Amino acid sequence: MNYHFGISSVFFGIVLILSNFSCKNQVVNIDITGEVINPRTYIIPCADQSIIIDGRDDDFSWNKATFTEDFIDIEGQKIPDKKTRLKMLWDEDFLYIYAHLEEKHIWATLKNRDTIIFYNNDFEVFISPSNSNHNYGEIEINALNTVWDLLLDRPYNTKGNPIFNWNIQNLKTAVHVEGTLNNPEDLDQYWSVEIAIPMPALIELKRPPKKKPLLGQQWRINFSRVQWDHDIIDNRYYRKKENGKFLREKNWVWSSQGVINMHLPEHWGYIEFGESPKINQQFIHKTDTELEQIIYALFRKIAYGDYKYLKDNTPGKAIPVQLTGFDERKLKITLLNSFTGFDLALKDQVSGLTYTIDEKGYLNRPGNQ
Repeated sequence: MNYHFGISSVFFGIVLILSNFSCKNQVVNIDITGEVINPRTYIIPCADQSIIIDGRDDDFSWNKATFTEDFIDIEGQKIPDKKTRLKMLWDEDFLYIYAHLEEKHIWATLKNRDTIIFYNNDFEVFISPSNSNHNYGEIEINALNTVWDLLLDRPYNTKGNPIFNWNIQNLKTAVHVEGTLNNPEDLDQYWSVEIAIPMPALIELKRPPKKKPLLGQQWRINFSRVQWDHDIIDNRYYRKKENGKFLREKNWVWSSQGVINMHLPEHWGYIEFGESPKINQQFIHKTDTELEQIIYALFRKIAYGDYKYLKDNTPGKAIPVQLTGFDERKLKITLLNSFTGFDLALKDQVSGLTYTIDEKGYLNRPGNQ
């Protein structure tokens, strides 16, 4: 990883030199209007006592945690017809999650671990301990308590590689069904999921230093509920088909992704490791979240969007970029092509802080936060 930082430093030394001659280059105007979102936040209380993972939230410590806002449609435009919400706790050993999913027809068929669980209705966790879109974990669980856990080195749209044999050691999960599972003859109320994710597995995903979270530390996280329309045939549940094809699933999330894609970690919500809840406690971000959203949006435009042609420019050539829609921010943006890809630098001329990102979406913040 240190080698990576060294290469970036060389590239941006070149950027500073070439930027003196940028008046000879044509400025590229890029519009990212509508691509900067406002992720949700949650301060996680510390658990007072041990928690028994049984799919319920009746342990004493859960009284400290408040429920999140209800889940919304993944694009942030629709209100789901079934309520989903969750709460979280932590201690030095685990991150705890309890999710409550209203459902009149609770069904599941997949029983083998690391099956593609979202072919059933499921609950999903996506987590990045370093506020990065590199090295993040995903956990999916259905109503049978069947688990799929996997690691991604980076998102699929940047040619990321899913690592399917990433099995979380000492992961604890349980499901409670308020109703009857796989019984079409009655109506159910809800199913709930309780998860204890071991801290060592999450610390493994962090950038150095790989240490346990401290009070006030902030990570990125999001949650998804995949919901399928169903048919009942011979008293059994099946995903619904029309003209021989499965209908598209619904995706309901805690924090809006803006698009139908959970694999944009830059859009996930923020969590902070807290002590005890305080009335009306405000979440104070440790980084400039708007600048992060801006540079990621520019990255997507250049890496695989409407401006990917810019990657074909001569290596070593610095291209000044003008941002449309954020005139109030005094930003200096430069794209530098290299022999291996590109590097994008965004400088806030008020604070003097510079964020950089490479062709793989690896973001460097001031101080490598």
